[in-house]
Amino acid sequence: MDTKTIAVLGLGVMGSGMAASLLDHGYRVLVHNRTAAKAAPLLDRGAELAASAEAAVAGADRVLLSLADEPAVDAVLAAAGPAIRAGLSIVDTSTVSAGYSRSLTARLADEGVTRIEACVLGNPAQAAAGQLRVLAAGPRAAVESAGDVLEAIGREVSYLGPIGNAATTKLVFNLLLGGQVAALAEAVNYGVAAGLDRDRLLTAIGASGFSSKVLSFRAELMRSRRYEPAAFRSALMAKDLRLGTGAAAEAGVGTPVLTAAALAYEAVVAAGAGDADAAILIDTPGGPA
Repeated sequence: MDTKTIAVLGLGVMGSGMAASLLDHGYRVLVHNRTAAKAAPLLDRGAELAASAEAAVAGADRVLLSLADEPAVDAVLAAAGPAIRAGLSIVDTSTVSAGYSRSLTARLADEGVTRIEACVLGNPAQAAAGQLRVLAAGPRAAVESAGDVLEAIGREVSYLGPIGNAATTKLVFNLLLGGQVAALAEAVNYGVAAGLDRDRLLTAIGASGFSSKVLSFRAELMRSRRYEPAAFRSALMAKDLRLGTGAAAEAGVGTPVLTAAALAYEAVVAAGAGDADAAILIDTPGGPA
């Protein structure tokens, strides 16, 4: 089968962006998503819509997954059914726990399927431009065999060793992100309650040495109250903080600050704002305010 054909399953903002980058790099891209309408912009660019996950996987010998969580990965692979076959290669960009990743990789290996971790760092615009940072893990030969795909979605590919290392590293990064955004929301809400101008305060923080690229990005979203379309959904932030703090607890590491951030994001989801960008924490009842 032509190795330039790849099935992309999961067309959220990151999955759609990576599919677009693969098209730009000359791949034949088969796409499938539970909400078929999300595929429309990709079809206009030359992607082909598969009627089912099974049809998408059957038509390619390489698959890129970009799914929200572990149950979604399980559901999509189950839906692919007999198309999950010996010789298939899966590049999984989904953010999952290291334990789940190891278990899934071993289970697929029993079926002759190669799975590598390809956790990504970046935003939707970077995904569409092929400018993500890719954290890759798995047998070196397997990662190298997927090198063309990884280079098509990322400007930088880092090999981190055995399965589980990329998943753990991604959770470390997202724990840092969640903690920063929660701290920003709390600090600004205090300043506003004390009489400071919200817009000026957020602008000053975003431009200061106290900020970071992700913090200044979220500060601007907070200033403009522009939370949709989300660059990183609050529900996914809640999920990643839950996974990360849970894994830390299993390792015997206390995370009181990050556990508080996790609870704040659970409150955002409970308030019905799970599909909004994580920056909405500053304006969500039950959040840090």
